[in-house]
Amino acid sequence: MVKNNNSTPQALHSLKEGDGGGMKSLAKDTAIYGLSSIVGRFLNYLLVPLYTHYMPKDSGDYGISTNMYAYTALILVLLTFGMETTLFRFANDDKCKPDTVFSTAFATVGSLTAIFLLLVFGFISPICNAIGYTEHPDYLLMMAVVVALDAIQALPFSYLRFQKRAIMFASLKMLFIIINIALNVIYFVWLGKTSVFYVFFINLLCTAFITFFFVPDLFRIRWNFDWKLLRRMLSYSWPILILGVAGILNQVADKIIFPLVYPDEADANVQLGIYGSCVKIAMIMAMITQAFRYAYEPIVFAKAKDGDKNEYYASAMKYFLIFTLLAFLCVVGWMPVLQYIIGADYREGLNVVPIVMAAEIMMGVYFNLSFWYKLIDKTIWGAWFSLAGCAALIAVNILFIPTYGYMACAWGGVAGYGTSMILSYVVGQVKNPIRYPMKSIAVYVLITVLFFAIMQCVPQEWPVVLRLAINTVLICAFVGYILYHDLPLKSLPVVGKYFR
Repeated sequence: MVKNNNSTPQALHSLKEGDGGGMKSLAKDTAIYGLSSIVGRFLNYLLVPLYTHYMPKDSGDYGISTNMYAYTALILVLLTFGMETTLFRFANDDKCKPDTVFSTAFATVGSLTAIFLLLVFGFISPICNAIGYTEHPDYLLMMAVVVALDAIQALPFSYLRFQKRAIMFASLKMLFIIINIALNVIYFVWLGKTSVFYVFFINLLCTAFITFFFVPDLFRIRWNFDWKLLRRMLSYSWPILILGVAGILNQVADKIIFPLVYPDEADANVQLGIYGSCVKIAMIMAMITQAFRYAYEPIVFAKAKDGDKNEYYASAMKYFLIFTLLAFLCVVGWMPVLQYIIGADYREGLNVVPIVMAAEIMMGVYFNLSFWYKLIDKTIWGAWFSLAGCAALIAVNILFIPTYGYMACAWGGVAGYGTSMILSYVVGQVKNPIRYPMKSIAVYVLITVLFFAIMQCVPQEWPVVLRLAINTVLICAFVGYILYHDLPLKSLPVVGKYFR
């Protein structure tokens, strides 16, 4: 068969030959960030069976946890104000000193965080009444402090990425997860403290503990607040803020809206708990996208001046899609095993997993497409695309949750990310065209759809071992196609020398 010429192994090899901004650096950093992200998320998965076993479905506690974390995710985006991406943009500017950029960004985020805490503690009663937690202001107070500490940590974590201190970054992330899991096991299993209160309390303890590890780095910074630089940074970051708000709403709006529009108020948290627990299985795609983003974002800005940047972006997009589609098939194919991550009472919602994973792939593609406007300082385009996607998601949720329940949440994600993805691609090809290998990408998508359909057609009455065997053969066939067409064994490190 003829190999695709739009993204050849030779082109990939030329990218690998570059400096730290090349594909080799991307692969290395993605591996480090990915290891911490994937292993961390896997360890966090251990909390899902813990919670779904010790929190009965009918208590609605897992639904409360899902709802509260949705609010905190949105607030975190507001408090960080797009300064994470802005830090990379200006720290890579030869006219700016990185420490000054960090100082200015950190002071801005810190000020916003202080104002947020004053408002929450000053108006706790009306806020609790508005979002349905009148009986539990303690939930809101604890999570307000957690999100404030997360916002304070966001810029130091980003600075670690800028400094390419991936191991330090990964170590702190892993330390948080390990301590969090240990305390959850102690409280839930040993002490028998099974209320959702302890989920929030443990999170508060762990977040506060990790914050102290940044103190030495903060003392080493040469602090210098620059008002002129702040004006430039805010001009760049406010569209990213809008983009971020719209983007996070695409992820959490369904979990915020659900209790507000679901017709059975008493059953809302129960249904939300089912949806929230099943979505955890689909989050393998979010792990891959997040790991890719952590490594890719700093490199993109560093490589912006290179002559081969567009070829690099096109190759990165293709390989991102290849491995996310492979992950999709692996999760779907091994669902008979992965379903045991969640408690038996919650498994009725497993049919949302492929839909949510498809939405996450679209989100990853949209992230890859987003750099054309970030690199030309036209971030307002991202804001418009994300707002359009957010509008589509919210509309689907409001219109269809009352009838279709959490299935509307899953399809709302597809509508939202799909809208943003398509708009970004169409406008990007006009404003800053990049020749993506669309034919090759389309072949991979079609193969994935075909294999997924075959997996779904295998009768559920057949023995689990037989179903897993069939699905595994399909997954291996997909891997074989990758190795033959785009990643020949002879091009791989270590093992490649045996195939030359």
